[in-house]
Amino acid sequence: MNYCSACGARVELRVPDGDNMPRFVCVSCGTIHYQNPRVIVGCIPEHDGKLLLCRRAIQPRLGFWTFPAGFMENGESLESGAARECWEEAQARVDIGSLVAVVTVIHAEQVHVMFRARLAEPGYAAGPESLEVALFAPEDIPWKDIAFRSIDFALRRYLEDRAAGVERLHITHFEAPAGHPAPSS
Repeated sequence: MNYCSACGARVELRVPDGDNMPRFVCVSCGTIHYQNPRVIVGCIPEHDGKLLLCRRAIQPRLGFWTFPAGFMENGESLESGAARECWEEAQARVDIGSLVAVVTVIHAEQVHVMFRARLAEPGYAAGPESLEVALFAPEDIPWKDIAFRSIDFALRRYLEDRAAGVERLHITHFEAPAGHPAPSS
């Protein structure tokens, strides 16, 4: 950041009075520009025992598989954001269920919040960010082509819970990339 979005003057990186973290502070009007993690919301839609996955039509990880997820927008709840992402990426309407995973992706400055979901109606199709959309039985999930570590983590916990007949919340974090970079959309 070089300039203040409030007045247009230059900013400098420093620790403001009463704070303990470096922030961009306007040298003219004093506005403190906080930069906080972005929230990614998504859901694992299920229909007749199969899970709905999308093959990405965008970078990062073009051509890899994920469940519908993306950046939360201002003015929406976690649940409505997850449902919106499912519509945008898979043209599928869902009933959002319980939380399955919260993953802090420290190196990407993101928090991924993933829900269980059911298809509200059986239709789905590839949206503009998807090359294709398909229902997968657990044994047919293309594990080696899953786009992101957080998606892999949530899918595996979802299936473990389903097999055990429980709905638990799983929380973890990734500090550095390990073969699966963090999504940026």
